[in-house]
Order: sequence, then C-alpha cells, then structure tokens
Amino acid sequence: MTQPQVSVIIPVHNGAGTVKKAVDSVLAQSVAARIYIVDDASSDDTQKVLSAYAGNETVTLLKNETNLGVSASRMRGVSEAETEYIAFLDADDWWAEDKLEKQLAAMRDAAAVLSSTGRLLVAADGTPTRRYIGIPERIDLGTELQSNYINCSGVIVKRDVMLEFPMEHDDSHEDYISWIRIIRRYGFAVGVDEPLLFYRLSEKSKSSNKLRSAAMNFRVYRYCGYSVFASIRYSFSYVCNGIRKYFL
Repeated sequence: MTQPQVSVIIPVHNGAGTVKKAVDSVLAQSVAARIYIVDDASSDDTQKVLSAYAGNETVTLLKNETNLGVSASRMRGVSEAETEYIAFLDADDWWAEDKLEKQLAAMRDAAAVLSSTGRLLVAADGTPTRRYIGIPERIDLGTELQSNYINCSGVIVKRDVMLEFPMEHDDSHEDYISWIRIIRRYGFAVGVDEPLLFYRLSEKSKSSNKLRSAAMNFRVYRYCGYSVFASIRYSFSYVCNGIRKYFL
C-alpha cells in the first residue's frame, strides 16, 4: 500500500449508531489514509462497535478517560498523527470515495494549506435530502468572515498549520476560529465544489439551536480579536448567509 500522506481524525462521543459508516467511508477512499478514532469517554456501545477495527493496521483507536470535548479530542488525534496532511470527519458524517483524492489534488494545484468541500445534507436517519451546500473555489478572509464556508468534516489541512492554530474554545464554533486564523495568516483556502461530504443534520448539534449558535458565533469573532462592533456586523452577515444556505 502507498504510504499515507493524510491522517483522518474522527472524534466520537456516544456515536455507536453512526461511527461505523464514517470509518468505512475513509477505508473506501481511493487514496491511502491513516485513521485516528478518538473516543471521548462514550457511555454507549461505541467501544464495542470500534472493536471491529482493532486488527486493522491503518486504524488507531484512542480513548479519553474523561470527556474532554471535541476540540481536545480532535487535537489529540492531530498530535498523534505523523502525516503531512490532516483531515477531520465527525462520527455522524461520511464521504464519497474520491473525496480525499480530489481535494489533495486541488490543494497541491493551488499551493493551499487548507481546503474543504461541498456537502449534501442528509436527514438524521441517513436519508439524503435534495439540499446541497456548495463552496467557493477560493475563500479569502473577507469571504470567510461573512460566513463559515468551511465545514469541519470536509477539511484537509497541513498538520503543521493545524498545530500552529489548534482548535480551542468549545463554548463557540471552535473550528471556525481556526479557519479564520489560518486564512488570516496564509491568505486563502480552496474549495472543491462537489458533494463529497454527506452531512447529517442533527437536533443535538451546536448549530441546531439558532439563537445559541448566533451567540457562539459572536464569540468566534471576539476570540479572533475583532471589536464588538465588527463582531456584531460579521454576526449579522453570518446569520443572513446561514438563512440563505439552509432555507432558500
């Protein structure tokens, strides 16, 4: 097998019903990848489901003894990985088979350190909807501040860059903070505008409560160092763009 250049980090907490589909979609990729599954102190049958991968040399199983949260779990996987690139995949989402191949090619062509893909929304039970959320082919800072076009389950990022701008602040949209900081430092991210990510809608997600999500989004801009006025302005644009993306 070709030596993997990308490691896929899959954090999971009580995801026994969905994590297998996520892991299997990585194993089915057209390019080789390492997989780091970080069980964030699950209390359901997650460990039983994951035991099926114990003999797979491309899969590393990690377990947090206490619940550390999604930021710390993702970054634990990043610290364990040794490849040039990192990809993230939440335990309730999954990928098309050529996702990594197409995305790595786009990053290399553009000399980009960060990328993401379009996503097809699926219902909580995994049934695909007709709703597709696209992504610009080039995302600069002004674009990303108006709306988070970069979905975490669609991301590939250089490992050294992710260590430079680690995820933190679980009281906000922790991944969005990192993407803003990375683009501010490196100029842009690239998007592959194809439905390579199947994104499961969940009532338990941070974004499902729109008022709570708006408050967390305001904190994103403040954590990134923007003034109260600028943070309010960007938050308003974010809400408007969110309505357009999900409902129009």
